[in-house]
Amino acid sequence: MPKTRIESTGSCLCGTVKYKVSGEALAFYLCHCTRCRKATGSAHASNVFTQPDNIEWLSGADAISRYELHEAERFAKQFCAHCGSSLPFVNRTGEYLIIPAGTLDDGGELIPENNIFWGSRAPWYDAGLAAECCDQMPARK
Repeated sequence: MPKTRIESTGSCLCGTVKYKVSGEALAFYLCHCTRCRKATGSAHASNVFTQPDNIEWLSGADAISRYELHEAERFAKQFCAHCGSSLPFVNRTGEYLIIPAGTLDDGGELIPENNIFWGSRAPWYDAGLAAECCDQMPARK
């Protein structure tokens, strides 16, 4: 990934937890592993990696809950205790701050560089890419 600076605010769905992130984005991955699919309830997690000190919690830090899957070496998840939205977290090794890209108010110049754990992708993912694109909820047929 070309060196991209990230300067953005972000929040959870209900707005209780707000943060500001600034620094170099080290990577931006779409992760298709089973754990990320289950944690997001979606086809993949969209995660921006940066240095652990690149975040400032602006509000709601007391509403942040954390879950660590004990048998996993690196997996963890932080979320708002009120609305359940994913939130940035420092991974278990302390090496990276991982920002769920969907929580950013402005992703700016960020472009995903890799689909990781591709072999674990949801069996319906490829077909979904070919599905019709709609700007709103389609009428039932």
